Amino acid sequence: MFLGSRKKVLYIGKATYLRSRIRSYFGKDVLKTRGEHIVSMVEQAKGVDFIETDSVLEAIILEVNLIKKHNPKYNTKEKDDKSFNYIVITKEDFPRVLLIREKELLGGPTPKLKYDVRYMFGPFPQGAILKDALKIIRKIFPFRDKCTPESGKPCFNKQIRLCPGVCSGEISKKEYAKVVQNIRLFLGGKKMQVIKKLEREMSAMARKLEFEKAGEIKKTIFALKHIQDIALIKLTRRRTSSKFRIEAYDVAHISGKFVVGVMTVVENGEVKKSDYRKFKIKSFEGADDTRALKEVLERRLAHPEWQLPRLFVVDGGKAQKNTVEKVLKESGIMIPVVGVVKDERHKPKNIIGQKSLVEKYEKEILLANSEAHRFAIAYHRLLRRKLP
Repeated sequence: MFLGSRKKVLYIGKATYLRSRIRSYFGKDVLKTRGEHIVSMVEQAKGVDFIETDSVLEAIILEVNLIKKHNPKYNTKEKDDKSFNYIVITKEDFPRVLLIREKELLGGPTPKLKYDVRYMFGPFPQGAILKDALKIIRKIFPFRDKCTPESGKPCFNKQIRLCPGVCSGEISKKEYAKVVQNIRLFLGGKKMQVIKKLEREMSAMARKLEFEKAGEIKKTIFALKHIQDIALIKLTRRRTSSKFRIEAYDVAHISGKFVVGVMTVVENGEVKKSDYRKFKIKSFEGADDTRALKEVLERRLAHPEWQLPRLFVVDGGKAQKNTVEKVLKESGIMIPVVGVVKDERHKPKNIIGQKSLVEKYEKEILLANSEAHRFAIAYHRLLRRKLP
């Protein structure tokens, strides 16, 4: 937590390696890599405080809860943003635990949900990491998400021990309510309260000579104390790269048909074709380059296992550049963006963005943009040729 005057919280973040994360805010290239927004925060900061967690999973949960509590100025989020994620617990006899996009949950005065929400946790900016986090929670506290209660037939998740048997009638409403309460407390950052509660239940079971139930509770306590989240550690590490990596994006279509988008990569001045990606536009039909670009970026950022670049390059002017910057900001990513403006013959005539970056990496920017244009046209033509 970066603290300003009177210890006011300016910014909250999480890190696997605290020393490296803090040092990154004071490097010579902080303006290039993080932007004016973060430079302003560092200039106002008077100190740094931190809280150590036992796992990455708990850090993800704690970060969200602290941001909600302190509402730091530099953890900004667009008021109309609908791309974040929430974990919700439904209001039912056998509540479901679900991962829901904010635009579905808060999309209007009458959200189109098929269920009532009792508890809501979030917003979480990184959907893919959150999915893995929820998988870890589910291994500790198996819960219902889709199955029909007391149907008499065990669902697939019951067979792999991720559902406690709501479907097959193997758990009562009262016992399942305890599971839901533990999940609620854990998502609220109260792991120790959950452990103490479970220890009391384990002792009570032992006194009743119900040693099998006591043993199951003991396993849950052990799992909470030794959370295995190696996958999350790997995902958070892969989100940054020590090499100067550039990602370029372009969209291609003909009169709004066969709309595609692509991502190309230039790393340390050389193209890296193994990291190129193709995207067939799925969310709409017609000619809308900025909307297509938005879909491409959102789908790309849903892959935290892909290394993040140090610079994003987009084919186009202010509209395209602003679209990419908005998507990045909504995802909590502070990486600069430049746009390559073309003339009537589709030749580069100007690069808009941070001057220092443009001057230093002009050659690489143009190479990445040229590759994106070539790759997009090739993919677009390929789809057209496939027509019968």
